[in-house]
Amino acid sequence: MEAEIYGRRIRAFRKLKGYTQEQLAREIGVSVSVLGEIERGNRKPTTEFMQLVAEKLKISLEELFPLEHK
Repeated sequence: MEAEIYGRRIRAFRKLKGYTQEQLAREIGVSVSVLGEIERGNRKPTTEFMQLVAEKLKISLEELFPLEHK
């Protein structure tokens, strides 16, 4: 359940910032399949992964965390 929440937030910010999965995956140095698994909630992202995503999308790390984790 928690992995799904992280994945939905990553996907929402990725789309808001105009990135495709392929573009974002390439920019942060992971495979498209890994990014897809995280966005679908099949894999929980590491803190390092979350930091890379936040940096690339130019948002704060806190914005990627669900409200109940703040």
